[in-house]
Amino acid sequence: MKNFTHFLLLIGIVFSSVNVIKAQDGEKEKNFGIKWSGYVKNDFFYDSRQTVDAREGHLLLWPSAPSLDVNGDDINAHGSFNFLAIQTRITGKITGPDAMGAKTSGVIEGEFFGHTNGDINGFRLRHAIVKLDWTKSHLMTGQYWHPMFVLECFPGTVSFNTGMAFAPFSRNPQIRYSFTAGGLKISATAYGERDFASRDITGLVSSSIFMRNSGIPGANLHLNYGTANKDAGTALNTGFAVNYHTMQPSLTTPAGYITSQFVQSLAGTAYLNLKLSKINFKIAGNYVENPTGMMMPGGYAVLEVINLTTLDQSYIPTRSATGWIDISSTGKKWNFGVFAGYNQNLGTAKDIIGIPGGLGINIEHLYRVSPRVNYYAGKVQIGAEIEYTVAAYGDGTYDSKGVPQNPEEVANIRFITGIYYHF
Repeated sequence: MKNFTHFLLLIGIVFSSVNVIKAQDGEKEKNFGIKWSGYVKNDFFYDSRQTVDAREGHLLLWPSAPSLDVNGDDINAHGSFNFLAIQTRITGKITGPDAMGAKTSGVIEGEFFGHTNGDINGFRLRHAIVKLDWTKSHLMTGQYWHPMFVLECFPGTVSFNTGMAFAPFSRNPQIRYSFTAGGLKISATAYGERDFASRDITGLVSSSIFMRNSGIPGANLHLNYGTANKDAGTALNTGFAVNYHTMQPSLTTPAGYITSQFVQSLAGTAYLNLKLSKINFKIAGNYVENPTGMMMPGGYAVLEVINLTTLDQSYIPTRSATGWIDISSTGKKWNFGVFAGYNQNLGTAKDIIGIPGGLGINIEHLYRVSPRVNYYAGKVQIGAEIEYTVAAYGDGTYDSKGVPQNPEEVANIRFITGIYYHF
């Protein structure tokens, strides 16, 4: 009987231990799952001129070129306004148990921006990533920011364009490996195209098929260094990246023969983000070739006809040099800032046949200045910005390297107010 009592006592201890372990595991499991965040945003804006844009003007690129009526007056010198809530966003951050010795996490994010003007208000995917984090190594796969869009240093505009045309802007399906050592981080990325895709030489067709048909993913190498002093409220982040991109505009020549001619292009960026106790200073410079997949003006041209019978032809990208600066205060209730950017069309490296094609290829130079103010009250944020953008359009003629000739400037002033409710 005594032994039986001891046996029951042992069984009770075992079950109690199992229940305790289960309870502990349950507590751990409660830390896993998905946490939702995001914001509701309403934008109210007015443009002094017709613009090159997307989603009913919400995504502003630059002012439209002059278009003259029968009396010689500019049809595009006409203002417009809009109220939109399509930037409203939801983000789910996912955590889970370790795998392969790494901490695992993921992110899914979408908004009601749509894929085209016809799909405006439609829900679209922004980000969808899986991350594996070891002590110093990190692997990320999925759709995320293009590696030329530097999260450590990007413009803080109220406008959704985030300095577009002067700073690369794109989200791409990719695989990225990073290694960190102290404040140093080295990243290598291979990527494709999806929502932000390269354009053909007509400038009218934007499709990922051009890059996919090349059979070669884009490649990027990024070196970043950052350090911070939390007590002083200061931080420094700087780095540079180089990028390789290729596309095949067509599988056949104009005469109907098979071709395998590519457009190969390079790009690079260097940046500095300096945060002091009361001011944040950001600056970046970019060199880009055929950057239409990053929503920047440019494209490519025919370099030469290789075979007069098949009309096989080689291509060469156009080049641009851009720079931008963003200065803002660091106040938690009131925040003031200003963005300024410049883009110079450099044409092609060699003489071309005909004229280049792409996006905004008839712009010789482009610049923007946009002061802003943000007010924060709990979950509510109110931002106001005046965006002054000037595009210098050529007269339809080009030099031997595809640079627009006799440019004349046209300007647009956008007044924008954004109201956010963060959650």
